[in-house]
Parts: sequence; structure tokens; C-alpha cells
Amino acid sequence: LGYAQRVDVVEADLFPAGRAPLIVCNPPWVPARPSAPIEYAVYDPDSRMLRGFLDGLAAHLEPCGEGWLILSDFAEHLGLRPRDTLLQWIDAAGLVVLGRDDIRPAHPKSADADDPLHAARRAEVTSLWRLGARA
Repeated sequence: LGYAQRVDVVEADLFPAGRAPLIVCNPPWVPARPSAPIEYAVYDPDSRMLRGFLDGLAAHLEPCGEGWLILSDFAEHLGLRPRDTLLQWIDAAGLVVLGRDDIRPAHPKSADADDPLHAARRAEVTSLWRLGARA
């Protein structure tokens, strides 16, 4: 794609050393314990990754930098996380919401009335949260 000279990909446990102007995180969306290693892509036990990202973000952003959090509210529709918890975590981490873009699902399961999770999937909204450090 021609981006090799413009992008550095670094493997790290949440954050590499230093600061960045933009940090993007797309954590697992369901705050529950996985039963197999492959399920770590979907399940985030006790929201550890999400909370770790929020708690460390301000310290890793350059001045005026942004953290982009891509997160579905699917867990909220399943009763696994209260709706206001995310905003409380953002505030407790010294962050502010700079903006938010939402999209509703277009995948086939959101229209499948036979799916046991149909109501939650139909109501689901995935958001791009633009976060910054509180001044």
C-alpha cells in the first residue's frame, strides 16, 4: 500500500514507550471471561484492556493529541455494563470526549429475528470516541 515509510507498527502491552499524536484502540467489546484463547478477540475480562487504555491514554498522548476508541454498546444491551460506566471511566482517567461518531450495524445478524441476541444486535451502536487529555 505504500505506507511503510510513514507508519511504524510496534508490538507492546497497550502502550509503547513515548508519546504519540494519535492512539487508536479497538478493544474486545464484551466484559466477560473467554473460555478459549480465540475468544480474547471478543471478551475482555473485567474490562481490563478498555480500562487500561483509558487509564494510560493521557500519559501517552502528545499535547493536543487524540485517542480514538472504537467501541460497541453491545455489552450495555446485554446488561453486562451500565450505560454510564464508560463516561465515568473516561472522566476518572482525566480524559474528555472531543467528539463521537456512531454507526448502526448492517451485518446480517442484526436483521436475523431467529438469532437469540437479535434485540441487542438490532439496538447496537458502534462508536468512534475521540478522546483528549483534560487540560
